[in-house]
Amino acid sequence: MSYFDQKEPPRREARLNACIACGGTLEHIANRKMSCCQSDGERSFTQNSICLLLPALGMMNSIPNSVVLMHGAIGCGSSSHGGNAGVRAGNNHRWGIVKDATWISTALSEQDVIGGGEEKLAAAIREIDERYKPVIIFVVASCVPGIIGDDIDGVAQQLQPEIKANILPVHCEGFKTKIWATAYDAVYHAIGRVFLKEPADANKLNQPEKPIINLMNVSSMGRVDEVELERLLKSLGFAVNVFPVFSQPDKMAAVTQAQLSVSTCPTHDDYLLQYLEEKYGIPYVLRHMPIGIENTSLWIRDIAKHFAIEEQAEQLIAAEEQELKAALAEFRPFFAGKKAFVSAGEFRALATAILLAELGFEVVAVRSFHHDEFADNEYEKLVKVTAKEIPFNIANCQPFEEANLLRRIQPDIFLGHMNGNATAAKSGVATHVIYNVGLQYVGYKGAYELARRLYRQLQNPQFNQKLSQWTKLPYSNNWYEQDPFKYIQQPEVEAGE
Repeated sequence: MSYFDQKEPPRREARLNACIACGGTLEHIANRKMSCCQSDGERSFTQNSICLLLPALGMMNSIPNSVVLMHGAIGCGSSSHGGNAGVRAGNNHRWGIVKDATWISTALSEQDVIGGGEEKLAAAIREIDERYKPVIIFVVASCVPGIIGDDIDGVAQQLQPEIKANILPVHCEGFKTKIWATAYDAVYHAIGRVFLKEPADANKLNQPEKPIINLMNVSSMGRVDEVELERLLKSLGFAVNVFPVFSQPDKMAAVTQAQLSVSTCPTHDDYLLQYLEEKYGIPYVLRHMPIGIENTSLWIRDIAKHFAIEEQAEQLIAAEEQELKAALAEFRPFFAGKKAFVSAGEFRALATAILLAELGFEVVAVRSFHHDEFADNEYEKLVKVTAKEIPFNIANCQPFEEANLLRRIQPDIFLGHMNGNATAAKSGVATHVIYNVGLQYVGYKGAYELARRLYRQLQNPQFNQKLSQWTKLPYSNNWYEQDPFKYIQQPEVEAGE
């Protein structure tokens, strides 16, 4: 039985034994090849977390001609305001049009919690279909309907015959999972289960002149990064179908016509890629993230091997690496010995740490938001290019652990997401955003652009140093003297592991 036969995708804790709490050294984690740190209650103290609504809304709000209907309390979905800058920029970069996301809330009240919100949900779907005339209506369940038992799938099924738009129920009840990456499964689940055509219908679509590659992007790349990977793939003779962010609904069905699906972040894509292979016979590549010199070359080699064009790919790789290494030569002496601390989603953190080591930095600590089985190869790569005993922390935010590590390590540069750099900035450490839709990170050009930006920034790190003189983190000196992983309940390692 396929997961897609069920109304909801499984939790990643159950499907992948994913975990969100671990502290130790890189060598310790790499050697354990852990499947899970702790089944539950892994921290005796926690500051905050990430709700899966955040990445899910980022994906859905990007889809043109769609409306996102949040079924829940009015505050749920508020992250759409912050994410709207990315939607506006994404539309502008692709089509030259600055366009906002369209999202609505049923704004469930206390009375709805008692009496149920299905009638309000049905009325909202009808109004959206009439007023906005979208191709897709994402009906998103947050925590409240999950608790009171509103059946969003039943409402969608009942209304679909009278609604012109495709109604896609998406389950994002935050209390059901601690692994925010389950969001990608939730959105993919809705698209695959409801929107993609059956194989018999899919075969009726026009056959392509060139082999098509599905280039998966759930939001880990801006348009500039997509252009870089399209450049590399087109130079090998492929047509590229970027899916699903900013994919026009009428073109989304083309995902079933590809000869190969290629992940750009294995953490994001396995759920749908396995489904596309099982139902449509489309094989997939899911091993490397094309950030960094070696990783980009490995990513290309995997694709080339599938189509038996290894020699052509090696010529491309040799030319690209030669040009890149010459361009990076001016930066390497400046980077040599500078200490870098990286924090991000697991695959991005590890791939970026490897790139920094390639550039000459000394990687002194890494934090990832969670851990699952797909990153084992990246740990093995990283221990080959950096010290094995550096601190490694798996944490869904938890800035108190980060502050402790920063005080101990004193890095020259901290790379984290734009909403996760404040602790380092207030500590006086130079910071750089590890992902921004308008900046380039991916492929050979991304490696050069990141190096160029870090070179410029590290030449004058005064801003954060001045900032630290006028701001104070909310931790006592006593905390900095303690083990940064004091509140993580580490599981006992079984004999033989």
